[in-house]
Formats: sequence, C-alpha cells, structure tokens
Amino acid sequence: MVEQVSRTLMRTTDIFITAQFSPLAVAAIGLADLYARLPLRIGLGLGAGAIALSSQDTGSDATANRDEAITQALLLGFLTGIPFVLFGLLFGEQAIAVLGIWADKSEVADVAQLGGTYLALIFATAPARHVALIGARALQGTGDTRTPMYVNLLSNGFNIVFSLILGLGLLGAPRLEIVGVGVATALGNVFTATAFVFAIATDWAEANFVYPRQLVVAKQLLVVSAPKVVEGMVATIIEFPFNALLFSFGADVNGAYQIGRRVYQQVTSPLGRGLNTGASIVVGQGLGDGDPEQARYDGWATAALGLVTVGSIGVLLAVFAEPLAGLFTDDPDTLPVAAGFAFTYGVTAPATVMYVTLSGALQGGSDTTTPFIARTIGLLVFYLGFSYLTSVVLGWGVFGIYVGIFLYYLSALCVVIVGFQYGDWATRATDMMEKRGSVSTDG
Repeated sequence: MVEQVSRTLMRTTDIFITAQFSPLAVAAIGLADLYARLPLRIGLGLGAGAIALSSQDTGSDATANRDEAITQALLLGFLTGIPFVLFGLLFGEQAIAVLGIWADKSEVADVAQLGGTYLALIFATAPARHVALIGARALQGTGDTRTPMYVNLLSNGFNIVFSLILGLGLLGAPRLEIVGVGVATALGNVFTATAFVFAIATDWAEANFVYPRQLVVAKQLLVVSAPKVVEGMVATIIEFPFNALLFSFGADVNGAYQIGRRVYQQVTSPLGRGLNTGASIVVGQGLGDGDPEQARYDGWATAALGLVTVGSIGVLLAVFAEPLAGLFTDDPDTLPVAAGFAFTYGVTAPATVMYVTLSGALQGGSDTTTPFIARTIGLLVFYLGFSYLTSVVLGWGVFGIYVGIFLYYLSALCVVIVGFQYGDWATRATDMMEKRGSVSTDG
C-alpha cells in the first residue's frame, strides 16, 4: 500500500503540475496516458502470471519453478515493450489527434502536439516499464513486499522531484512543462527496472535468475497472463471512445474527468491495489501449502478489510469532493464537473474495492478469466454503452456518465463474487502446480 501511495502521488503530481499550464495540457496528458496504458496492461498481465506462479511455488517450496517463472516473465516483458518504442516515435501525435474527432479543431491541434510529445517520451521506456511491473509482482509473490516498496519509494520520489524541477523550471532548470514531466517519468521507469534486475541478480532478493528450460512453466505463465492482458487491453480500448465521448462535451469536461479520477486514485486506489496484491499472495501461498479452504477464507477476509477501510475513505471523498478537486483547478467550468466525478468515484468505492480485492484473490488461484469477464461486461454495457445512451441519446449530459461509472463497478463486483464463491479455481490451481512439478502427485 505504501508503494502504491507513492506511485499514485507521482501521477497526481504530474496532473497537478500540468494543471498549472492549462486545461488543454491536462487533457493532453490524460489522453496520452490512454495509450500509455497499453504497455501498462501487458506488464500487469505478465505480472499477474508471475505473482500467481511465484506465490504458489513459494507456498509449496518449489523454488526452482518459481525462479523459472520469474525469469521467463521478465524476458517476455522486455521483448513485448519494444514495439511501443517505435509506435511512440512514429505515430504519437496522430494517435492523440484521432481521439478529438468530435471536438473543436483548434483545441485538437494543441492537445495532439502536447500529448504526442509526452507519449513518445513515455513509450521510449516501455520495455523498462514492463520489467519494473513484472519484477515488483514477482518478488511480492515470494512474500517480499518490502523490496518493491523500497525501490518504488525511491523511484517515485525521484520522479516527483524531477517533474517539479523540469516541468516548472525550478532551481535554475529550463521550464519544459509537459516535456519535463515526460522526461522525469521515463527516467523513473529506467531506474526502477534496473533496480529490480539488480535485486534479483544479486543476493538482495530471495528470487534468482535461471536459464529458462521448462516449456510447461512458460505455457502456464501465458495461460494465466493472457486473460489479464486481454482484460487490460479491452479496458484501455474502451477508454478511447469513452474519452472521445467526454471530449464531445468540451476539453474542460475531459480535463475535469482526469482531475476527478485522479482525486479518487490518490485517496483510495493505493489501498485497493495493495489489498489486491495481498489477496493474490495469501490465496496463492495458501493453495501452494495445500489448504484451499484457508485460501478461500483469506480471500473473503481481505475483501472485508477493504470494505471497511477503503469503503469508509470513499464516503469521505464523496463528502469533500469539491474542495479536493479544487486543489487541482479553480476554473469555473472545470471545477464543478471534476467534483462530480470525484463524488461518483467516492460513492462507488465500497463496490470497487471488493471487486479489486476479490479479483486479486482469484488471480492468486490462477483464475484471471473471471475478472476479465466481469470487467468486460461492466465496461461495454455500463461504462461506455449506458453512459453514451443516457448522456447523448437521452440528453442527460455528464450526469449519465456519472451513473454509468457507478453501474460498471457494481456489475463487475457481482460477477467476481459469484466466481470466487462458486468457481473451481482452487482445483484448477492445484492441477497446474502438479503439472509443473510444484507439488507431489502421490496424495
């Protein structure tokens, strides 16, 4: 959770700095981040496979298989990041411009130029970003959550400082604005990846690099990771028309969404992500230890902890939505809409954290398909479909989008509850461990 607070604070700082330039700059970095989520989704997907196999093999004391899975995940992550480098350099500005087809043309040109430059900088370090994400989750699966925390605290602190210096031109540095924010993020990605490789290659971490030999490990890594990658890609792809929908109401509405969502992510998201990781670890290690009932109990207990903690914080966020959004902007057109988005995410927090936590628990049991189904249904039917129907067709305006966001998380929660309570994830995970030789088949 501490690690996630620092990461989210870094992103919040980027939005805060960018908001000092103009609402168009906020929209630019927000739209660029849509594309930046593509390598993020691949890194998180492979990280899901790494944490599932790593936690299960740690619980069953199959360290050789654990190291094999970690090594293969990191190699795959680095290689899949290379195409993004080329895309950012060649098509960054065009990629941003296409999202503004319904908006004012003069605004689109400014946003595309700013966002395209930022995107090229971020994509240049996509391989490093993949390695950083996978390395953190691989070590967390072994039960080592401190090393990722130390690395990310240092990296994110470095990122925040350089974003302030280069973005605002402090301490005699040139005022690079959005370019400075992008440079700081890129440098942070490289530093984080290097630190995790060093930790695994030395005696700092329990895990070690090995020469990859077992195809069954690679196959299972991809089987677990693939639904998570596809889930993330679907979520990211849907964000494009969703943001175009927001943009159709004006760049200030799109900027307000970025601010409102950032307020929520800073206040509650780090705790939810920490619980997601914690649930994956305890469920995976419980299964590795041969105790599926304890694993199931731990999953529900972690979800209950999230409901009490993050759910309560979400209520406070809803109550103080406007003053919190006011920390980012005082623009009279942007502030009330941003407060509305912050309020929506606040009242949705109890459902969101239980969905996120139970998804992590299922992930620890090698079930990434159920969360994929839950998220895809919610995104298509409510987040995008319902939002468009009510805001445009029925004329509800931005209020229809608020309701669509709420229904998205509620529907996703219902699906993962059914999947965790009645699914066969425990049996499936045990079968996979037997096939890769992580548990005895002698009964």
